[in-house]
Amino acid sequence: MARVEERLAWLERHMTEQDKVMLELTETLDRLRREAEVLRRRVGDGINLHPQEEERPPHY
Repeated sequence: MARVEERLAWLERHMTEQDKVMLELTETLDRLRREAEVLRRRVGDGINLHPQEEERPPHY
């Protein structure tokens, strides 16, 4: 029974640590999404960020 209690305590501790990491990752992801949105706005809607490879520059 003591072994089961030890294992349970370890699992609870591990789960708490994982919850903290998940929260940090969620906060980081949210921050990066906000930053990406700001950058998209700076670039503007009219600029093609992914030009087609077949397109030639105007001087050809």
